[in-house]
Amino acid sequence: QVQLVESGGGLVQPGGSLRLSCAASGSSFSVGTMAWYRQAPGKQRELVAGISSGGNTNYADPVKGRFTISRDNTKHTVYLQMNSLKPEDTAVYSCNAIIFPSGQLPRNDWGQGTQVTVSS
Repeated sequence: QVQLVESGGGLVQPGGSLRLSCAASGSSFSVGTMAWYRQAPGKQRELVAGISSGGNTNYADPVKGRFTISRDNTKHTVYLQMNSLKPEDTAVYSCNAIIFPSGQLPRNDWGQGTQVTVSS
């Protein structure tokens, strides 16, 4: 059984920074594309950033130039460095990953979500 465990959310003032982490744990698996999504109250979940196993990245327009996604394949971990945070970045941030369990079909897994609140 593979689990995605997130950490790093919290309360930060506008202009501040946070770093989110998401680690996939379990046995006998590999990880494909990993991504961060967010959902603000009353809004639909949206893609924030994604990164392929080879390191290719893509970003939503509202976060370009402020957020950086990266990964450590040796640790099955994806990171989201968030700088110059704005109140509109407030949301629950969730990690998503394509998991390839050994001998099984690939599946799309989600973390439990972590709250990011940007407020003075």
